[in-house]
Formats: sequence, structure tokens, C-alpha cells
Amino acid sequence: MTGRYIDYELRDSVAWITLNRPDQFNALHLEAMRELFEIANRCSSDPAVRVAVLTGAGDKAFCAGGDVADFDVAPAEIAGRLKEMTAYFHMAISRFAWMNAPLIAMVNGVAAGAGLSLMAACDLAVAGDNARFTSAYTRLGFTPDGSSSYFLSRLIGTRRAAELYITNRTLTADEALDWGLVNRVVPAADLAGETAALAAGIADGPTRAFGGVKKLLLMATQDSLESQMERETRQIVEMAQSADGLEGVRAFLDRRKPAFTGA
Repeated sequence: MTGRYIDYELRDSVAWITLNRPDQFNALHLEAMRELFEIANRCSSDPAVRVAVLTGAGDKAFCAGGDVADFDVAPAEIAGRLKEMTAYFHMAISRFAWMNAPLIAMVNGVAAGAGLSLMAACDLAVAGDNARFTSAYTRLGFTPDGSSSYFLSRLIGTRRAAELYITNRTLTADEALDWGLVNRVVPAADLAGETAALAAGIADGPTRAFGGVKKLLLMATQDSLESQMERETRQIVEMAQSADGLEGVRAFLDRRKPAFTGA
């Protein structure tokens, strides 16, 4: 499916989502955020999607953030515009966060502002060695959106998140790896191939169990130790009774590779 601003393609159980405004460094305006929500809704509802990859068109930017031109409206209109934009953007991130299929960010250049937020909300991140990361919100006199204050502080800690927000420091790919912002850095020329290989491996895995892991991690700091352990008990019992859980046990006992179906 080729959208007006975002492309979507499902190949071999991998959903490829490409922000497609390369001339604007894949910046997100209202219409693009609406499309992103529609795609997130589709991904999270389709059992054929067992992993998703999010990237940007071209080789300069993953996503340069919100399209600043969209903010150039009369003061009386800006509140409504931002509420509508963040409604679609935040609903998209929520759908991605709670869906079973893991979401991989393939960072092929600059990730700034809302692009940094979007990347941080992904479950895994592979960056080309040309990638750069910056907050940029306070450079406009704004505060972060797109779940950034939730996921970024979890990934790198409150002190470093504050540094990114307040100083607008730009991190290189290697610095982002050192900080824990990304999982892997590869040569830019190898980025697509390395990410595709990672996605293919995950697509063969137990998708429902991956979804259970995501849910447990999302809720891990919201309650007491005992409440979280009770969630773990309920989750592992559910997975042990699933088709993939039963197959995993049988395969282990038979000393063979499991054939997971995502069920």
C-alpha cells in the first residue's frame, strides 16, 4: 500500500513502514500523523504481521520531527492544531506499543524531535553509522511529545534525557549505542540488509510471547514487585497453553528447532 506520505508493505510476515517525505527529511505533519495512525491500527489488528520495521525514505533522515511549517498558524489556532496532531501521533504510538508484533526502528539518518520520540517508542533500534539523534523541542520553545518523556527516560535515564531536552545535544550513532538509545550500529550501506535479517528471525518467532514481553515491560514500573510477578505468572501460564508454547516444549524435548506460527 502506497500512501500519500507513508508507504506500507507486508512481505513474508514483516510489515515495512516507510515515512515518505524525503524532501522534508520525512518530517511529520498532520496528514502524515493521521496516516501513521491508520497504519499502526492496521498492523496491530492483522495477525499476519509478526514484526514491523519503521524507517524513512532516502538516506538523510529517519524523521526530522514535526513539520515546523504546520505550527505557523495564528495563535488562536495552534492549540487545536497541536491537539489534533498529537491525538493521531499518540494513538499510533499506543497501537504500536501494545501490539504483539515487535517494532524495529531502522534509523537511516537524522532522528530529531518527534522522530527521536518515535524511534524511542520502538521495541528495537538498528542505526546506520551515519545516524544522528537530537531532541530539538526546546530549540523551538516547545516541550516533548510522542511518548518521548516516557520511553526516553526509561531507555537512558532521567539525567541523560534531561540533558538531551535542555541542551539539544546531538548524539552520534556510537554515542547513542553507548547511552543505550539503540541496540546496534552498522555501516550505513549494510543497514537495510542487517535490519531485514533481524526482522526475518523475529518473524519466525512466537509472536504472542513477544507481545507478552512487551506488555510486561510497559507495566514493569507502574506497580509493586508482587503485582508485577503476578502479571508474570498469568502471562507465562497463558503462553504455556498457546500453540506456540506447546510447540516450544515439544521441540525442546525432541531436540529440534520449533516451528512457531505466532498463535
